[in-house]
Amino acid sequence: MELRHLRYFVAVAEEGSLLNAAERRLNTSQPSLSRQIRDLEAEVGVQLLERQARGVTLTAAGRVFLDHARLALLQVEAATEGARQTAQPQRPVLSMGFLVGLEVMWLPQLLRILREEAPDVDVTLSTQSSPELALALVRGKLDIAFLRPEKDNDDVVFKILAKEPLIAVLPAEHRLASRKKIRPQDLTREIYVSSARTSPVLQEVIQNYTSRIGITLKARYEGENISSAMSLVASTGGISLVPLYAQNMLAPNVVARALEGGTPTVDLALGYNRTNPSPLLRRLLSRTDELVAKVQNQSIIRYVEADS
Repeated sequence: MELRHLRYFVAVAEEGSLLNAAERRLNTSQPSLSRQIRDLEAEVGVQLLERQARGVTLTAAGRVFLDHARLALLQVEAATEGARQTAQPQRPVLSMGFLVGLEVMWLPQLLRILREEAPDVDVTLSTQSSPELALALVRGKLDIAFLRPEKDNDDVVFKILAKEPLIAVLPAEHRLASRKKIRPQDLTREIYVSSARTSPVLQEVIQNYTSRIGITLKARYEGENISSAMSLVASTGGISLVPLYAQNMLAPNVVARALEGGTPTVDLALGYNRTNPSPLLRRLLSRTDELVAKVQNQSIIRYVEADS
């Protein structure tokens, strides 16, 4: 498996078409691209794409592979940037952590700002659960992290970036998928998949929400993270409640729907250790509003229908 296989696969997945990916993004022929994708599937050992008359769609395995492929390419970019600076003494270093899936939204814009502030910055990346990220900040293993505002972390400052509404994700063929919005009471009759196994903040938001509206959701399945929860949704036919950003991780056979009524929100924060002396960190924090504005304007972000 080579990096070009990952780049080709991501391009095909994002374009939804071998022809479009070949012509618009990769400057290659469709037959050549098809061979590369078949080679990749042979290497992985499972089918990643389903070929259809009007394009291609991801299999459940392909959706999981896409998340990791994107992260691998981002890590290679960061590693390359760091390696190019190895000959320069006292180069600035910034270690960043992300909840799974958030790096796709936030990292490209963050890297642009970092290059303006410190063109020779050496960046390291990690993806973990929110409690693990908070602990890494406390221990000084990370400079910043995109996470939930975890409790009992006195040394960590949480700067709120967004209040994300919860949405429901469900299979595209589910009987409720034809609705623009889903009544929360309808969730009690469905297979419920928890996406909050390793996120106590998200779990608390969901529990407070269900308690307020008078329903009980007992998880039949629990995902390690949001990505695995959505894979379980696709495979079990269940429904899960996830933050809005999870729309960027939807498989073709899974859809997102808004919730009727007062929709709860979960905070997304930029966390850092208040004792961290890094001047680069301070400069970055001063441009947080700019970072938020840039991410909100990204075309990759897709929104469910807002409450009218």
